[in-house]
Amino acid sequence: MRVAFYSTKPYDKIYFEPLSHEYGIELHFFEVPCNEETIPLAAGHDALCIFVNDYLNERMINSIAEMGVRAVLLRSAGFNNVDIKAAAKNNIPVLRVPSYSPEAVAEYAMAMLLTVNRQTHRAYTRTRDFNMSINGFMGTDLHGKTAGVIGTGKIGQAMINILKGFGMEILAYDPYPNSALDVEYCEKEQVFERADVITLHCPLTPETKHIVQAKTIELMKNDVYLINTSRGDLIRTDDLIEGLLHKKFAGVGIDVYEEEGGVFYEDCSNEIIADENLARLMTFPNVLVTSHMGFFTREAVHAIADVTLKNADAVNRGLELVNVVKPDMSC
Repeated sequence: MRVAFYSTKPYDKIYFEPLSHEYGIELHFFEVPCNEETIPLAAGHDALCIFVNDYLNERMINSIAEMGVRAVLLRSAGFNNVDIKAAAKNNIPVLRVPSYSPEAVAEYAMAMLLTVNRQTHRAYTRTRDFNMSINGFMGTDLHGKTAGVIGTGKIGQAMINILKGFGMEILAYDPYPNSALDVEYCEKEQVFERADVITLHCPLTPETKHIVQAKTIELMKNDVYLINTSRGDLIRTDDLIEGLLHKKFAGVGIDVYEEEGGVFYEDCSNEIIADENLARLMTFPNVLVTSHMGFFTREAVHAIADVTLKNADAVNRGLELVNVVKPDMSC
């Protein structure tokens, strides 16, 4: 089986290449992203493998169907970057990695919260210059505060366990509450109103797009902390910036961003950043932006490689496709 592997990074080869030999799968690594210009590279392959900032629209899917591509392999849990209905219409299964390491993302979300609360990233920079002043770095105790968790899937559950370890009270919102969790479920508006910390762990759907925007920001407490390690489109960036300008937030940590394609995962240090919103976010001292790396642990990347190749092997051998995305699923 020949697979066109888009958006390749050095760490992808380290984990995917040895495992691919075990499955008898031939990977062709391309550093370029998957888009309308690069889709011809899929010609001659049985499947293509893409990551979070690649995309496949209807036109591209029709094109790969004509090429004889038999499957789309996602190196992620989310699939909002693929036209699933178009794929189903062309009988091309789209297979994902539904769970690789919920703890990796939850631990990273907590690291972001601790960082923006206690200003450790700024303290590191300051002390490197032997400036030992602590002015401007005062944080707040998390113990006894209320954390609002939006989305209580596997990552949300892992985050809840961590937050409880810090002695925090937990409010949760999910359209499908988990009765096994010892948390107080309430409407999302109540979470926004009552929480001292809000952390997003929900998928991107039409219902959750811009779940954080002007109206919900207005509901929040002053000096609230906001953390997003899920999907960039959960937050309307224009409204976030407006809230920051009005000093609504004590701290914001975002590992994802609305328009991250072409910037995140790339070295843009010698370029002029045309995205004014992203450039503006970088100017706020209480905002931490990282490059969609919440998943990035050895365990998680190994799991992604293993499950992705198992998905490919299932297609190749005609086995049950347990991780196939169905048109009626929420990503």
